Amino acid sequence: MILIVVNKAKGCRTLKISFFKTRLFAPLYASLALLLILLLGQEALSFIVGVRQQKAIEQIIPRFEAKRESEYLLEIVLHKKAILQSYLLDPTSIILKNYTRKEAEFRRSLDRLFLLLEDNSTQLKQLHNIQTFYNEFHSQSIKPLLSSSFSESELPIPSSLDPLQKSVENLINYENKLLDNSSRHLTQLEQLNRLNLGLSLFNIVVILIGAGINLWLLRQRFELPLKHLTLVSHTWRRGQLQARLKYSSEDEIGQLANALNLMASNIDTNQQRIESRTKQLEDLIRTLSHDLRTPLLANRNTLDAILGGAFGSVDALLKELLREYRQANEDLIRLVEDLLDVSRYEAKGNKIINREPLDWSKIFARVISWTQSVSQKKCELLYNIAPSLPTVYGDPIEIQRVLQNLVDNAVRLSEPDRQVCLGVNLFGDKQVKVYVSDRGPGIAAHEIEHLFYRFAQGLGRQGRAGLGLYLCRQIVEAHGGTIQVDSTVGEGSTFWFTLPID
Repeated sequence: MILIVVNKAKGCRTLKISFFKTRLFAPLYASLALLLILLLGQEALSFIVGVRQQKAIEQIIPRFEAKRESEYLLEIVLHKKAILQSYLLDPTSIILKNYTRKEAEFRRSLDRLFLLLEDNSTQLKQLHNIQTFYNEFHSQSIKPLLSSSFSESELPIPSSLDPLQKSVENLINYENKLLDNSSRHLTQLEQLNRLNLGLSLFNIVVILIGAGINLWLLRQRFELPLKHLTLVSHTWRRGQLQARLKYSSEDEIGQLANALNLMASNIDTNQQRIESRTKQLEDLIRTLSHDLRTPLLANRNTLDAILGGAFGSVDALLKELLREYRQANEDLIRLVEDLLDVSRYEAKGNKIINREPLDWSKIFARVISWTQSVSQKKCELLYNIAPSLPTVYGDPIEIQRVLQNLVDNAVRLSEPDRQVCLGVNLFGDKQVKVYVSDRGPGIAAHEIEHLFYRFAQGLGRQGRAGLGLYLCRQIVEAHGGTIQVDSTVGEGSTFWFTLPID
């Protein structure tokens, strides 16, 4: 039976420890509950002290008033004895007038005592005895004296008032006993007041200590874990998913940390798997591109030779078919070259080697000349260079390739004889803006969001691989700039990119 009790006690203690470990706010709740208990205890004690003080005051004040009035009554009785004694020595009417004056005061004082002691039957009985004795004494001794119907041998002597004095003194003694009892109550109240004051001071100390402990707990269980969580989240944001949250507690933050660590681990595993597959695909694309480029170039040379008459004359119909075949071969060569360029930029990590001052007039002229030579559509190509442009450094061949791609798209999507404008101007204090503007069909807003990603195809781009704008983005970002497009459906588009001046 004892073992069962011990095991139950251990289980209860284990349950309490587990509760504090698995509940984040458990220490805070416990401290608040303790503080609430202390405050309620203090309030209850203060209420009890207040009630008892009120009762004591209600008891003591009438006692004091009754005692004071009894002492005043005793003073009147003593004064009456003194008047009688004076009258015996010098019987004059003036002394009797003083006695009559005191008579009225005695009656008023006695009436006030009846009111003050109406709840005390013992004292009321004593007052009735005083009143009876005084009335008999007054009717038997004082009235005859005032009417001069007493002989000198029958004059009242002062000692005849001794029983009255004794009764009043008993009245006073009884009130003193009651006051003594009330004083003991006051002493107890003072002790309770001191206890209440001590409890208040104890509560203040407990509140200060509890506040310090709670602040420490908040720092240990909230602030530091959240700071660590923020730091690790920034590390994850930079792509370093190997970092882990180091929080071993079993509370809610610990559960959240475990869930986030598991999620980061899964994401890291999936990302490594995706990167491995992506690298394999890129290696495959790079290898296929190299392998495809050589026969495609050989096909172009062969087709050029046939179309040039190196193998004899070719009739018009066959020549047209060969030209179409050559154009398809050129598209494949361009696709392979784009794949190779994309692979080259991704392998270099968006870094360029060649940097030299960019001559915008030469670049625009070459782009326009190349476009006019390869495009079947004849659009009006114009360019505008803002005056006093600062020098911009970059790879002119790569920048020319970006512009060729943008102009080729603009011409291909524009109606014949429409204008396609190229230009460069200052953009802010530290950049220049290069743009290609057309009056084509425009691009829908939902297509712009994915336009510069790999294999994305916008309006009018069906049938192409969707690598041109992605390559443009790779080249521009390698130069430290950004590329964007402003477009309105039915009115045209403006592709533009920025390059840093410094």
